[in-house]
Amino acid sequence: MPLAYPPFKTCPCGSGRSYGHCCGPAHDGTRPAATPEALMRSRYSAYALGNAPYVLATWHPDTRPPELHLNAGTRYLCLKVHETSGDEVEFTAALQVDRGEKYVLRERSLFTQLDGRWVYVDDITPPTLDAPEG
Repeated sequence: MPLAYPPFKTCPCGSGRSYGHCCGPAHDGTRPAATPEALMRSRYSAYALGNAPYVLATWHPDTRPPELHLNAGTRYLCLKVHETSGDEVEFTAALQVDRGEKYVLRERSLFTQLDGRWVYVDDITPPTLDAPEG
């Protein structure tokens, strides 16, 4: 079950905007993500808030897994968008697993429009998952 998240709090995606003016409307269905970057940010926030139904609903049906189990002990620490170009977004996400280890995921993702809304297709480059240095 997704975590309740106050609309006035800063959005987990790191945009600096409030959740109610950023990813919240995409999550509650009142305003779909307008761009691939907005969709990627809303999916990151959904992962951070444990909202697996949203993640699955915004995944292209040809590449979507049949189910998604999110680990409640994983903390999503930060998101950095490196580049957006057309239907591609390259980003880095830092996370901490329930055992305390920290990892950094870097990925270039492909998005497409399906029935007038953006959906995640797949990673274009194989994602890398590394323990941060230092």
